[in-house]
Amino acid sequence: MSKKEVKPVTSSGKQEKAVARYMQEVRDIVAAKMSRRDLLKIGLTASAGGLVSVGSSTFFPNLAMAGASNILISPRCNKPWTDLMPIPKVCVPVEKFYIGDEPDYDATDDDADVKEDGCKLAIKRFNPGWDSACEFKEARVETHQRWAEFGGNEGIAARYELMAKEIDWNFYSSTEYPNFNSKVWTYTDLNSDAVGVLRIKAQYGQPIVMRMYNALPKDGNDNQGFGINQISPHLHNAHNPHTSDGGPLRFYDSGTFWDHWYPNVRAGFASTHPNGTTYNGLQCKGDWQETQSTLWFHDHRYDYTAQNVYKGLASFYTLYSDDINLDTEDEKDGLRLPSGDYDIPILITDKSFDASGQMFWDPFMTEGFLGDQQTVNFKIKPKLYVKKRKYRLRFLNGGPSRFIELFWSNNAKFLRIANDGNLLPKAQEVTSIRLGVAERADVIVDFTNLATDTAIFLENRLEQINGQGPTGRILASSDKTKLLKLIVTGEAVEDKSASMTDLKAQTMIPMPLPSNNRASKQRTFSFGNLNGAWTVNDQFFNKDIVSAYPIEGKAEVWTLKSGGGWSHPIHIHFEEFQVISRDGSAAKMFIDDKSRKDVVRIGQASWSTNNSSEVKVYMQFRDWHGDYPMHCHNVVHEDHGMMVRFQVVPFDDPNAGK
Repeated sequence: MSKKEVKPVTSSGKQEKAVARYMQEVRDIVAAKMSRRDLLKIGLTASAGGLVSVGSSTFFPNLAMAGASNILISPRCNKPWTDLMPIPKVCVPVEKFYIGDEPDYDATDDDADVKEDGCKLAIKRFNPGWDSACEFKEARVETHQRWAEFGGNEGIAARYELMAKEIDWNFYSSTEYPNFNSKVWTYTDLNSDAVGVLRIKAQYGQPIVMRMYNALPKDGNDNQGFGINQISPHLHNAHNPHTSDGGPLRFYDSGTFWDHWYPNVRAGFASTHPNGTTYNGLQCKGDWQETQSTLWFHDHRYDYTAQNVYKGLASFYTLYSDDINLDTEDEKDGLRLPSGDYDIPILITDKSFDASGQMFWDPFMTEGFLGDQQTVNFKIKPKLYVKKRKYRLRFLNGGPSRFIELFWSNNAKFLRIANDGNLLPKAQEVTSIRLGVAERADVIVDFTNLATDTAIFLENRLEQINGQGPTGRILASSDKTKLLKLIVTGEAVEDKSASMTDLKAQTMIPMPLPSNNRASKQRTFSFGNLNGAWTVNDQFFNKDIVSAYPIEGKAEVWTLKSGGGWSHPIHIHFEEFQVISRDGSAAKMFIDDKSRKDVVRIGQASWSTNNSSEVKVYMQFRDWHGDYPMHCHNVVHEDHGMMVRFQVVPFDDPNAGK
């Protein structure tokens, strides 16, 4: 696959009809389970950019081109800013689980439903979908590593019951398109009305279990042409044992559940910092400088990650550090960040729709999927009312393939306090924020001095015309670049969070480089393409191959390379890494590199219009044993081969260090 030059095309009724015809042909082909050989027989062939008519110059416009051009595949949004932006609701924990075919305690008539088949529910659930959970079976038998060390069942601070299921969701304005109900696969909280983009709030030092029920349609063909009814929720990028990481091979079927155990512990607790560390005079397990903040969970079933996440399986997991009085939920303590109703997660994702408002996915676009609509918490061009005070906004680029660069329409600056899951050493005042797929940014915004009814827009002005990555060109502000309208209300409200001056001045999490845990090995991974798909070190992903065996407790330096003009946001599971150089020089590191990270951009337009063919990262492998993946988080690339597995092993393992 070579680098392509793609020019935006002009919209016309003829082209839009061609796109509609293309959409239907894709769905027919997927439904018929046609192979490449079958396509050739009917005169079509699948290419990296979509379907091409063999023997003809006719090219069915693919969604990557359309999303960057003036061709509108999806119905137009003529009434923007009418619907409120959904704010992710916080999931509600339960006191006890229903386990297997028996409840784990004696339910009474007051708090249980008894069915004719004898199935008991420990608590009457809010969500009616719970009733079907009586038929669910545990997906597998696999022990949780270090379970007893964290207190086992007695050590669990909170239990959550979530369900992956199909719902109807209207991404469009309910005023303009009241009947546009797309079939969405999403997480729902069984104990509250939280649905769509959810949020789990957790605390360091307080382990939780997230029981996930897979209630996706049991008929594997009932998927509107894409996605698979097997799931593996990945908590990106918490420091968890491999059994709960949500790796690509640990998926489970519809009708089963799995208990994801999250110990909420800092890296180093069993290796480099076995005696813990102290901050603010408070002791914690592990290295306090590894404290994380904004995480998210999404599906990770190999070969179908892009489709399942695009379909809606993505939500937030915010982790607080009250135990050391750092990033707390209280504006009077710790860093004194905006909290409660003024701490808002925002998920930005691409979508495309057919004429009836159903989501559309093109499985033949192996270079990347760009929709022609960008959604904010699953809404197209919503509005958000804000009060005259400071807010914490947590931005997440959910992809699947588009890079974004965020601006305010009034050219105000962002005060950025976090990069990916980690607080920065110091807050950064920046005019824009570039995010590859899966990257995050926490910002503080102060609306105090804006006049009542002032409207400002959050915009994505980064040009991207195909799946190979952004051009780096910044577009002028327009209706197309605007994602979210924020409207300032005149309501007076108390604000006890730290002043902007104090936030700019204080140190959050220092990042010493290099670590005193010296690297024991160096490895190189090259991200490339071959025959319309994606490779690491010239190999497609093979689920039966482990590519590296780092030793638990040790550190390594990994060199990540990219060529050919493509962009790749590379994500390494297990533990945050530190970028130590770009293109052979520490001086060439970008502002986004200077913190602990779990995703790093390499390749075309990694920063501004600059290309970057190589990064070196310092990576530690502490506390847990087991297998984890590294992959491109342009999840279309991941699903078409750009992923490897590594396995963390003890020093006496026969493969140690290989």
